[in-house]
Amino acid sequence: MKKILPLMLFSACVYAGDPSSERQETLRNLLKHDCGACHGLTLKGGLGPALLPENLKGKTDEFLIATILDGRKGTAMPPWRKFMNADDALWLIGTLRKPS
Repeated sequence: MKKILPLMLFSACVYAGDPSSERQETLRNLLKHDCGACHGLTLKGGLGPALLPENLKGKTDEFLIATILDGRKGTAMPPWRKFMNADDALWLIGTLRKPS
């Protein structure tokens, strides 16, 4: 039981952080229109790099969350912290990592 409890607690924390269905719809819209403006409407790249699952391999969730929330200095990537929190960013990353 000692080994199962931490896993159960971790799973509960991940599930508790999922945005509401309404928020998920807002985030999908932001991804399509706002992120798509720079990363391409099909997310295959543009001003910003491609955001396809194969392009995100090797990048940690922590790195991607920091990139989304704080932007990237010296690039056109702005910070999105005013518009979302870490749970929202993690949900977006999960969405981007799923094959189409």
